[in-house]
Amino acid sequence: MHFRPLHDRVVVRRIEAEAISSGGIIIPDTVQDKPQQGEVVAAGPGLADEKGVLRALDVKPGDRVLFGKWSGTEVKVEGEDLLIMKESDLLGVLDGAPAVLRKAA
Repeated sequence: MHFRPLHDRVVVRRIEAEAISSGGIIIPDTVQDKPQQGEVVAAGPGLADEKGVLRALDVKPGDRVLFGKWSGTEVKVEGEDLLIMKESDLLGVLDGAPAVLRKAA
């Protein structure tokens, strides 16, 4: 099954947070905050403006993005936890930083 978001929505996979602090202390999963960084997995075609002209999204699959703590809707597609959100919920794109993907449970 392939999931294709509609309009100005994007599908984001969370990027795993560091499990060890800068001082070397291991932080258990129960205490860690959910990461606010992710990798765009899929993006919709864009949103039509008042004149009916389609405006393409500024993000594309593979982009590493920042988003708000409570942004998006959590879904499970083919056993993988993903977030679906509007492009306007994204705070920005991180350029030049390789994505460290979250390990599957």
